[in-house]
Amino acid sequence: MSPAIDIQHHYPVTVERLWRELEQIDRHVLWMADAETITFTTPQERGLGTTFTCLTKVGPISLTDVMTITSWEEQRSMGVRHSGIVTGEGLFTLRGTESGSTLTWSETLAFPWWMAGKIGEFFAKPILTALWKGNLRRLGTLL
Repeated sequence: MSPAIDIQHHYPVTVERLWRELEQIDRHVLWMADAETITFTTPQERGLGTTFTCLTKVGPISLTDVMTITSWEEQRSMGVRHSGIVTGEGLFTLRGTESGSTLTWSETLAFPWWMAGKIGEFFAKPILTALWKGNLRRLGTLL
C-alpha cells in the first residue's frame, strides 16, 4: 500500500455540528470534488456495516469506488474500506478544540498494475493531497 495521506482542517464549530454533517454520507458529494455520485448498497445509510459505491473522478480518471464503513464512533471517527479497483483504508477523526473542532483525514490506497501500481500511487499522492485539502475547505462552507 502507498504511504498514508494525512490532512487536517480546523472548523469554528463544535464536534457535534461537524459530526452531523460528516455522518450524512450521501452529502459527501456536496463537498468532495472527486465524488460524483453515491449509491447505497445496504438499506442503512449510516453506521457500521453501511456499504455504498461512489463514482469517483480525478482529472480524466473515472472509476467506481466500492466502500464499507468499518468503524463508526459517534462524534469521534468514521472508518472506511475501499474494495473496488483502488483498495485501501480511510479514516476521519474528529477532535474538539478550544476554538471549535479539527478533522483529520487519513487514507492509505493501493492502485492496480494498470494504474501503474506503486509508481501511480507515488504520483497521485500530491494530487490527492491537494484535492482532499480542497474538499475539507469546501466542507467548511456547509457548516
